[in-house]
Amino acid sequence: MGWRSLMISRPARLRREHFSLAIEQGETVTIPFEDIAVIVLNHRQITLTHPVLSACAEYGIALYALGENHQPNGVFLPFLQHTRTTRMLRLQLRAGKPLLKQAWAAIVRKKIENQARCLQLAGQVGSKRLSAMAANVRSGDTENLEGQAAAFYFPRLFGNGFFRGEGGWLNAALNYGYAILRGAIARGLVAHGLHPSQGIFHANEQNAFNLADDLIEPFRPLVDLRIFQSACRAKEEKDALTSEDKAEFVGILNVDVGMSNGSMATLSAIEYAVESLCRLFETRVPVLDLPSLLGLNAHQYEY
Repeated sequence: MGWRSLMISRPARLRREHFSLAIEQGETVTIPFEDIAVIVLNHRQITLTHPVLSACAEYGIALYALGENHQPNGVFLPFLQHTRTTRMLRLQLRAGKPLLKQAWAAIVRKKIENQARCLQLAGQVGSKRLSAMAANVRSGDTENLEGQAAAFYFPRLFGNGFFRGEGGWLNAALNYGYAILRGAIARGLVAHGLHPSQGIFHANEQNAFNLADDLIEPFRPLVDLRIFQSACRAKEEKDALTSEDKAEFVGILNVDVGMSNGSMATLSAIEYAVESLCRLFETRVPVLDLPSLLGLNAHQYEY
């Protein structure tokens, strides 16, 4: 499985050279496709060849395009890469509401636990109240504790004047980080034969990534913590995302999180979470392997 996350922020030409990606920027750098998990195209003067797109599909690489607002507006994913795609789709469609409600409760519970941990790591108050909310999540989250937790959490992390959906650097940064995670999760879902539009809780008919939007929830506080620390490091309030910001947020995919069998990079944790989702659909046992927020330490790969 690939582990490198590439952000290309200068004019470049991308082409395939045997089993590697060749990046031409004055000089040519080659990177084995098998090492790459994510490519982010962060400049309007980047060209690439059809064999590069084909290789991305062949090696399961998520390729992001950024729009005029410098936010991810598209992701290229492998098509029907899994050998049992039809079987997995049938299992998804046959999952009953009781199973889906229990799975959603597990996702919401872990998300709120990670929000509590995020406040602790950020040195902000309120983690005990969030932990109490997490303990009270029931099947289907009928009391909407997810929404209550978010309304309590964000002002304590980013200040009382902060609201999601407004303009400004903080929300742009959150949207960017979430989009990177969302695409990586969609990549994992497709690679395991799951259909990303068939969600557990999210069910928007115009959303091609409902299932990714379900599974992303426990991972979101990882983005929140990175952006909190990035904002704290800035000497003055930022106006727009810089290339350095974007590279830092793509690097979230290589931050360690806790899973049932130990700590691992977020990219690997996504794979384990997706595999547990496949088992849930196959066995009808509502047990998911979801990440626990540890901090922002980058995973140390062995070469």
